[in-house]
Amino acid sequence: MDDAIRGQLARLRAHFDELTDQMGSPDVAADYEKSAALARERAELANLVGLFGEYQAEEQRIAESRELLTDGDAEMRAMAESELAEAEASVAALDARLLRELLPGDPRDAKNVITEIRAGTGGEEAALFASDLFRMYTRYAERHGWKTEIMNLSESEKGGFKEVVFEVRGRHAYSRLKFESGVHRVQRVPETEAQGRIHTSTATVAVLPEADEVDVAVEDKDLRIDIFHASGAGGQNVNKVATAVRITHIPTGIVVVCQDERSQMKNRVKAMTVLRSRLFDIEQQKQADAVSAVRRSQVGTGERSEKIRTYNYPQDRITDHRIGLTVHNVADRLDGNIDDLIDAVASADEAERLQASVA
Repeated sequence: MDDAIRGQLARLRAHFDELTDQMGSPDVAADYEKSAALARERAELANLVGLFGEYQAEEQRIAESRELLTDGDAEMRAMAESELAEAEASVAALDARLLRELLPGDPRDAKNVITEIRAGTGGEEAALFASDLFRMYTRYAERHGWKTEIMNLSESEKGGFKEVVFEVRGRHAYSRLKFESGVHRVQRVPETEAQGRIHTSTATVAVLPEADEVDVAVEDKDLRIDIFHASGAGGQNVNKVATAVRITHIPTGIVVVCQDERSQMKNRVKAMTVLRSRLFDIEQQKQADAVSAVRRSQVGTGERSEKIRTYNYPQDRITDHRIGLTVHNVADRLDGNIDDLIDAVASADEAERLQASVA
């Protein structure tokens, strides 16, 4: 543990002790609201302070064991070696837990997710890759016991997806899937390639926390709603009943289309869910930009150069370019087995945020 983090922990423990003293004051005890506020703040620090106490106790055990290694007899040295190894392992585990506890939680992490996948560079092959990514995320959701529901789908001529928007409902879905936002690139030989040449295509993924009505206020006067006949996937009732819904948010120009349901009302509800989530994401990005000198874009333009991950079929490898991680078995990953990739990016994100917090 470096000095900056140790100093931060010491300051937080001192503040915890101050809160404890204040709560014992007769004046505070007589003020219910103030007492409750101090109790909540103290409770938020309790786990962190407790872990820091354990960490320091293990450090003391390490120091005592090292003394015995030099001053004790053979039997004592053997005991000290065992004690030292155990204490060092405990310190390493506590260090990792403390680093995670220091990071402020993302209030969006517990939210459900609206995921948008769009074919980028590469024509029909990009659309096929977009459908592969959709399957990867739906299989990943199944592995975690989450539910998925298509909000809107636009298919290509050969069964790929020009665009698919879907909801993922489940415990802490956003905390995991938020790291998937960006441009995904695939390198493989398309089924339509007669000469066996490797093609490079892209698809963009945007992961948005699902916004509730309390998160985003949308006024009716800011909306233009069009009803039309569904077409393509979900449009079995085409030319019979107009059920597809297109909502345009006039102030921002955002357009949302939902046509997957046979019911106009259900499509409207879905479209409003997507619209609120997009508006919520824009507002969250504004807040992030206010404290960051560098703007980070989830999707970019879909060009090959703006990639976060490459799926290389000929060499059976996947590379995450944000952290320089390479893994193998592309087929297994596209079947939803991507926890290790997400874990690695999440750990790198934690380390970066921690460094920023103590800088």
